[in-house]
Amino acid sequence: MNFYQIALPIFTVIFLLQVFVIRSLVLWKKTGKNPFMFSKSDGAHDYAGKVYKLMVVGTWISIAMFSFFDSYYKYLLPIWYLDMEWLRISGVGVVLLAFVWIIVAQFQMKNSWRIGIDYNDKTELIDSGLFQISRNPIFLGVIVSYIGTFLIIPNLLSFCIMVLTIVILQVQVRLEEEYLIKLHGDEYNVYKNKVRRWI
Repeated sequence: MNFYQIALPIFTVIFLLQVFVIRSLVLWKKTGKNPFMFSKSDGAHDYAGKVYKLMVVGTWISIAMFSFFDSYYKYLLPIWYLDMEWLRISGVGVVLLAFVWIIVAQFQMKNSWRIGIDYNDKTELIDSGLFQISRNPIFLGVIVSYIGTFLIIPNLLSFCIMVLTIVILQVQVRLEEEYLIKLHGDEYNVYKNKVRRWI
């Protein structure tokens, strides 16, 4: 096994634990609220949540085949002309940057952070820190992390997951914006006119 085959699954576990599990537990302990807002309904919001879960599973399949089932990795159709050391190093840098960026943005969101839209609780509008640069810094970090993963393991599955991530988060962001306009009204419209959706 090479460095990437060892480091990528370890880092991905750390990433998911820190960004989703630990952050969720900390928020739950502080507020008594479960930050996971997706349910099993057939609405657009919950459908986006289901698609995102599939993307995480697809990413794990791609990483597992790259790291542990090397002889089967060819079935993911590696993009050989992108299999270059400098792109892999760039991918590692991009993923690490995204990880730090997401953690900072989550910290700045404080108790307003949720996984999905919390229709039952009026959360505070956050417009400071990274939210002065991007209206959606966490989603931006997620997209960047999937781009970085693709650079490390360029194959057809990781490419499709990267593209699907961009598409589904575009939908999720617009659903959240509709909700935030209803929740915060003119305050959100002023913020929306000052700060771009992504960067």
